[in-house]
Amino acid sequence: MREDEAATEAVRRLARVRKLTLSEAVRAACEEALERDDRARSVVERLADVHARVRRAAQTGEKADKAFFDREWGEA
Repeated sequence: MREDEAATEAVRRLARVRKLTLSEAVRAACEEALERDDRARSVVERLADVHARVRRAAQTGEKADKAFFDREWGEA
């Protein structure tokens, strides 16, 4: 069986077993694979992505409202 035939058969089997459309089966398989890959990454690698997003965020120039945050944390 050629690779593309094997892939097609795998998608059809997944769709049949889960009662999905072919598109839904492909999307589900891709999302599950990406989630598995993400879980396999170390905490350090995942946090590096978070840190990079925070560093890219635009700075507003506004000062933090200490009284507001104290109230939010129940410290006022």
